[in-house]
Amino acid sequence: MTENMNEPVKPRKRRRLSRRDFLIVLGVGAAGFYAGVRLGTPYLRLRLVDFLEESGGPPSNIDAPPDAWFEILINNTVNLYLPKSEMGQGVHTGLAQIAAEELDVDLDQMQVFHAPTTRLVDPVGTSASNTISSLFTPLREVAATLRELMRAEAASQLNVLPQDLVLEAGVFSVSSNPDQQRKYGELFQSLDQWELPENPPALKDPSQYRQIGQPLPRVDLPAKIVGKAVYGFDVRIPGMLYGAVARPETIEGKLVNASPGQAASLPGVVKVVTEDDFAGVVAKSREEAYRALASLQLEWDPGKLWQQEEIEAMVTVGQGRGVVIQREGNVNQNLNNGTLVEAEYRTPMAFHAYMEPMAAVADVGPDKVEIWASTQAANRLRGAVAEAIQRLQDEIVVHPVYLGGGFGRKIDELAAVEAARLSQTAGQPVQVAMSRPEDFNTGFLRPPTHSILRASLDENGMILAIEHEASSGEVAFPFLPSIMGTVMGADFGSYRGANVYYAVPNKQTTAWLAKLPVSTGWWRGLGLMPNTFAVESFIDELANSANLDPLEFRLRHLPDDETGQRTRNALQIAAEEVNWGASLPEGHAHGIAMSYDYGTIIVEIAEVSVENDQIRVHKVTAVADPGLVINPDNVIAQTQGAITMGLSASLLEEVQIRDGAFQATNFNQYPLLRNADAPDIKVVVLNSRNSPTGMGEPPIGPIPAAVANAVFVATGQRLRRLPLKFD
Repeated sequence: MTENMNEPVKPRKRRRLSRRDFLIVLGVGAAGFYAGVRLGTPYLRLRLVDFLEESGGPPSNIDAPPDAWFEILINNTVNLYLPKSEMGQGVHTGLAQIAAEELDVDLDQMQVFHAPTTRLVDPVGTSASNTISSLFTPLREVAATLRELMRAEAASQLNVLPQDLVLEAGVFSVSSNPDQQRKYGELFQSLDQWELPENPPALKDPSQYRQIGQPLPRVDLPAKIVGKAVYGFDVRIPGMLYGAVARPETIEGKLVNASPGQAASLPGVVKVVTEDDFAGVVAKSREEAYRALASLQLEWDPGKLWQQEEIEAMVTVGQGRGVVIQREGNVNQNLNNGTLVEAEYRTPMAFHAYMEPMAAVADVGPDKVEIWASTQAANRLRGAVAEAIQRLQDEIVVHPVYLGGGFGRKIDELAAVEAARLSQTAGQPVQVAMSRPEDFNTGFLRPPTHSILRASLDENGMILAIEHEASSGEVAFPFLPSIMGTVMGADFGSYRGANVYYAVPNKQTTAWLAKLPVSTGWWRGLGLMPNTFAVESFIDELANSANLDPLEFRLRHLPDDETGQRTRNALQIAAEEVNWGASLPEGHAHGIAMSYDYGTIIVEIAEVSVENDQIRVHKVTAVADPGLVINPDNVIAQTQGAITMGLSASLLEEVQIRDGAFQATNFNQYPLLRNADAPDIKVVVLNSRNSPTGMGEPPIGPIPAAVANAVFVATGQRLRRLPLKFD
């Protein structure tokens, strides 16, 4: 399906909304969340942790009638408008399958579009692995509501009772006379009023699913294969010019003084903008814009010239403020009652390193502002642009387009804000598309982390008590009101994955937060990968101290509940897949790690060898249990992608700061995992529940620990720092 930049931005018809807010996914859990934010007591903070770990973050609250989501053409093609961004993760396909299921149409009858902010507004954005899970029920309800509205209209037109109609592929037929028919397309055109029911109609039982659970083809692939898909870099509108913006070379750099110099007289230059904190050029081509940018006369204050060692020292357990986020039993009384084991782990800063750098087009007119952007958060972007150019949000329309990767960074609105400022001054549409060095050096990174774990083992090798202290830079707090940091104490993004999942009578987790001079924030999985690396590596160390097999040690410590049973099943299936315990090729070893993240269980086993201190990952076997599987092919692809990204971060990726500047400015200085070094990845998908959980991020969690644990088996050396290297 193709993105159509000429798609009308307003729904065909909008009527009053008289129904319960069945698109709002709020309940007791969310009430606990907001109570915790308001009251800020230690008890409610712990409940907040539980809620966020189970739910995948704030629920989507998208309150709109069916014709905001759907438009059905006269030929029975169903246009589905989605407020979630498609950035390669396949969510448009999964959501289309959910909608098609309740509409009773085939997937090939549907066209899927990003919804502009005039049609649907999602206050949450696309993040936290909760796109499918948060919209699973609301989208089914709105599709079922539309289906039943059209059933009633068809019954009226055919002069029969609604229950006398049979629905197939978007066509109602009278059961006693199949030649009497009405198509969705005809009915949709004739519906003038949307008198919505107070309660949504009954939804399909899982036993009736025909679309959900099937490996149906991706709806976005045809346009991408033939080059018709529109990304931020691809947007072209009439009269569009190109912008380039001056940026500091150091992390604390600030523009002190700017003057045009000779820039305005250079070929192709349309406008030069020099303000107190902003300098940029608008030109007829990108090359002309950057050539003119280089001729501006700029004076910078570089700020403090930070060194890597100073940054790392700030992210250390005991520095800053510690907040208890998990407490069961009494750790202090039991840590010294058995054999004490201690270890500490570190992970570095990392770039997002996606394929497409930040890009946006802005057209600032007298009555309306239009933005086309590769964005994970259209509503947030709209607010940022409104503030930057002093316009009302209602005047601004954001058209999301495809993203060439996001991983949390494309919640950033900087490119759109810069394009809007330049367009406002130039009086014409302007595109700002960052170069790779600009993208690397602008914005935020994955923060560094430091973990210390302690545990005591009894004479049978069971954990008596375990304590995890985890320090990190900020992840979520930079994007929230400042009061949230004061009330919540701990940054829920940085401590994701830090809690000890295993059934231990005495356990405690404390989150320490560092405020760094370098901007840090969302990165795929947030704190999941660094924290799981620490916890699952330490569990392996405990198994070794207890002289127990790492798999058996984990099985012995699983909770006795539904989640524990799901985890046991996943562990045993993974072990069977690799024939755990059997001999491997000489020099090869297996390492195992797992995570329970936002309701999804992931087990990964890495087969690794080490030669001349070089780690080679030959194969990764993963078992994924994401509850209800919407599209198994998407689950497999997400698992493969997350493992590959996690391996790259585990073996190669590290951001270093020297004299206040990032040492890497492009991929020649920031290596990524190459195809030649990528392992074979086998994914086993389990279907264990009647509702889906997250898949975009959970598989990235276990991979560094699985590799590190395999390296220990192969070499006897425990690596506790990413990227994994031998001294």
